[in-house]
Amino acid sequence: MKKIDWKSKLTSRKFWAAIVSAAASIAVAFGAGDGTVAQITAIIMAGATVIAYIIGEGLVDASRNKSTEADTEGDAEQKEGDGKTTETTPDTPSETADDNTAENKQNSD
Repeated sequence: MKKIDWKSKLTSRKFWAAIVSAAASIAVAFGAGDGTVAQITAIIMAGATVIAYIIGEGLVDASRNKSTEADTEGDAEQKEGDGKTTETTPDTPSETADDNTAENKQNSD
């Protein structure tokens, strides 16, 4: 038997429409007036809106926290490194000039 995903159920408009429909049908079956059925429907939909908003915001906050934690862990790993870089920079300006001259000669050929 599959486990029910209540988060997706409680945020589903189809689920709440089915609940409202069932409640309204039951109220009509027991002889409730139109005003009573409308009140029941309004109360259920108001509650559904609040529940869906709370769960939706909770999911957004949870995903935001996960991405923040991942960014923080990535920064910590960089700080824990040996500090060596793979790029080499020339020690003197003359080395830079020599490299540029060699590249210009190759490009002109």
